[in-house]
Amino acid sequence: MTIENNGRVNILGLPVDRLSLSQTIEKIETFIASRKPHRLVVVNVAKIVKARQDADLKKVIETADLIRPDGVPVVWLSRLLGRKLPGRVNGTDLMEKLFEVAAQKSYRIFFFGATEEVIQNTVKIVQEKYYGLQVAGFRNGDFSAEEEPEIIRTIRRSKADILLVGFGSPKKEFWIAKHLKDLNVPIVHGVGGSFDVVAGKTKRAPVWMQNYGLEWFFRLLQEPKRMWKRYLFTNSVFVWLSLREILLCDLCTGKPGFIHGARSGLN
Repeated sequence: MTIENNGRVNILGLPVDRLSLSQTIEKIETFIASRKPHRLVVVNVAKIVKARQDADLKKVIETADLIRPDGVPVVWLSRLLGRKLPGRVNGTDLMEKLFEVAAQKSYRIFFFGATEEVIQNTVKIVQEKYYGLQVAGFRNGDFSAEEEPEIIRTIRRSKADILLVGFGSPKKEFWIAKHLKDLNVPIVHGVGGSFDVVAGKTKRAPVWMQNYGLEWFFRLLQEPKRMWKRYLFTNSVFVWLSLREILLCDLCTGKPGFIHGARSGLN
């Protein structure tokens, strides 16, 4: 089994941390205690495929302080390759857990992204659900380049412990990496469309679909015209890359791949 620094394993050219959800939270708390800025990135099928085509995105991901698998297929592949990850750490699930911990330990959270209606509803719902949660501030994601410096200053002055950025990918990864030091927030987590989920604008797939790696299919059913090309391409490429990696592991490198994974990695 190939284990990289800090417990990371290589999944199709990208490092991923071998941490459970509880271990991820523990790591985040050490970042908060340090008061130094850190980035958290989650990777799924689409992001892995995109990063193989975009060297800048690949660099942004692999230099993050925490890299978590957000997708059951990524976990399945890790097991088939003999590089077993403890399990997925979905971005929305992690965000919800952060709300819980923040309410208990008085961590301050800044919400940034989505529309004005969605961000206001998100903050309202979260404060009602997690009693005592401290909101450092919130701001919608509609801004011009001229407004950006003041937004960064506002976030920095808020003394937030956690910043949640609700942009799409790869915009959020690039934006966070570019401004991390100026933001000066101990942990910055790009949550994508999670604010829309909390506010009730979009629905998450049922748990059984999440467990079987079918969240993409649920989203496709919700937005077929917009999503079919993306999923047809990214899923096909991911399957091809995975099969090639499995065969290369077994036949060329001598490292445990499909044969080992099929026998024991899925246990």
